[in-house]
Amino acid sequence: MQEQLNYLIEHYGYLGVTGVLIAGIVGVPLPDEVILTYVGYNVSKGEMSYILALICVFIGAIAGISISFQLGNKLGLPFIRKFGPRFHLTEKRIHTTEKLFNKFGPYLLFIGYFIPGVRHITAYLAGINSLSFRKFALYAYSGAIVWGFTFVTLGRELGGNWHKVEFYMSQYSIYFISLVLMILLFVIYVYWRKGLIK
Repeated sequence: MQEQLNYLIEHYGYLGVTGVLIAGIVGVPLPDEVILTYVGYNVSKGEMSYILALICVFIGAIAGISISFQLGNKLGLPFIRKFGPRFHLTEKRIHTTEKLFNKFGPYLLFIGYFIPGVRHITAYLAGINSLSFRKFALYAYSGAIVWGFTFVTLGRELGGNWHKVEFYMSQYSIYFISLVLMILLFVIYVYWRKGLIK
């Protein structure tokens, strides 16, 4: 995996990171957190700019989730049921995410980034359920920024131990999700105070 990531960054740089994240968010089975932390590791070595890396990550995540939303909006559930299994978006994952979306609504767009297998489907469901683009963007883009910042910064801070993130995610994902929920509540409070949420 590290050799492939090395090749990606050496040959395609920041644009490669953006392109891979777009594909990963749309549904191509890629280890997104591993890619983000590896980008952070390259930042720690001085081979990438922290700010430029974050900007490219944000663009990739936002573009990917926007494409997913539009596909869900235009093509509906039959599309994801037909083509989803090719990208490991199984019927079980679709059903689980549907239940979560029915329970949490647009908030799942924010939380979903931190739940592998869920982030790939939430935007499709938001589009299928005809969520307004304004509300979709509010939650999805905020989530993209927090998610990207979290893992790139983790990679930068871990340095040579960047690859341990995959292990930590599998062992301690519940703590990540709890942290994200707290951040989400804070973001909702801020938007509510500003009158952006009624």
